Amino acid sequence: MKDIAYLLALHSIDGLGPIRLKALLEHFGNDPLLVWEGDIREIRAIGIPESVCKIFVETRKKLDPQKYMESIQNSGIKWMTIFDDSYPKLLKEIYDPPVLFYYKGDIKSEDAKALAVVGTRKMTGYGKLVTEKFTAELVNFGFTIVSGLARGVDSAAHWAALNSGGRTLAILGGGLNKIFPPENEKLAKEIAEGLGAVISEFPPDHPSVPGNFPARNRIISGLSLGVLVTEAAKDSGSLITARLALEQGREVFAVPGPVTSDLSRGPADLIKEGARLVFEPGEIPEELGMVGVQNSEFRIQYLEKASEDERKIMDTLQNESKHID
Repeated sequence: MKDIAYLLALHSIDGLGPIRLKALLEHFGNDPLLVWEGDIREIRAIGIPESVCKIFVETRKKLDPQKYMESIQNSGIKWMTIFDDSYPKLLKEIYDPPVLFYYKGDIKSEDAKALAVVGTRKMTGYGKLVTEKFTAELVNFGFTIVSGLARGVDSAAHWAALNSGGRTLAILGGGLNKIFPPENEKLAKEIAEGLGAVISEFPPDHPSVPGNFPARNRIISGLSLGVLVTEAAKDSGSLITARLALEQGREVFAVPGPVTSDLSRGPADLIKEGARLVFEPGEIPEELGMVGVQNSEFRIQYLEKASEDERKIMDTLQNESKHID
């Protein structure tokens, strides 16, 4: 796309979400320069609210698009537009794909085989065990793991993917210069400099505020062939991601948990609504129609490296956690 600096400038305007920005671009022949210089009365007539039009006028007065683009480049941030050939095919298929998103790291063609792993921020030992087990084996099946860089299950899924030598994509609810939660700055850096990418639909300096996360969740599910919920409360935000996946025509998988735990309610409710109950990671590629991808190599290698004492511990803890004594 020509005049990309003007598209970046337009994207920085509060209130110009993907649907409004797409409508403006289509009206002006997909030329962001014409949109930037357009008559505000014409822009208002397209259906852009008066409050957004006022921000538009103020932004044009104070923002130099070229300098703004250079500042983004200087911070090491890249971007991709819906007009680019490399734009993820699955994401383009959803109702309101981002016209533009920013990222650090690399997005590769192999990331088309992606699965989202999401869940509660208040993860238990059971949730951590399940998340790490499923993620590690899904990586072995060749999946890129997508999640939201949040505390709890999201972080466990990203780390498990990295530690298993797999690729992972982290989708933020704020700008790339405002990593949230702050304790995950190291994780974001590991992903961007290693096997994957940190991605945001929001301008680089945009803060993470609660209203951003439902929009972020549609990208998590939009990039993925399916969504796996490993542990979640009844009102967990991860259930929004799962239900968005259903709206997008994607598969939803849920791991059952102990009936004594409130964090088993989310997956249980999803199963009642038609999500696929899974006990083993291999059930997921099977459900997605990926015949022949199941591979026990990961499990065999893990057992080969274990000492006799480690094997005894693994056998003892196979079905339930036990007190250290």
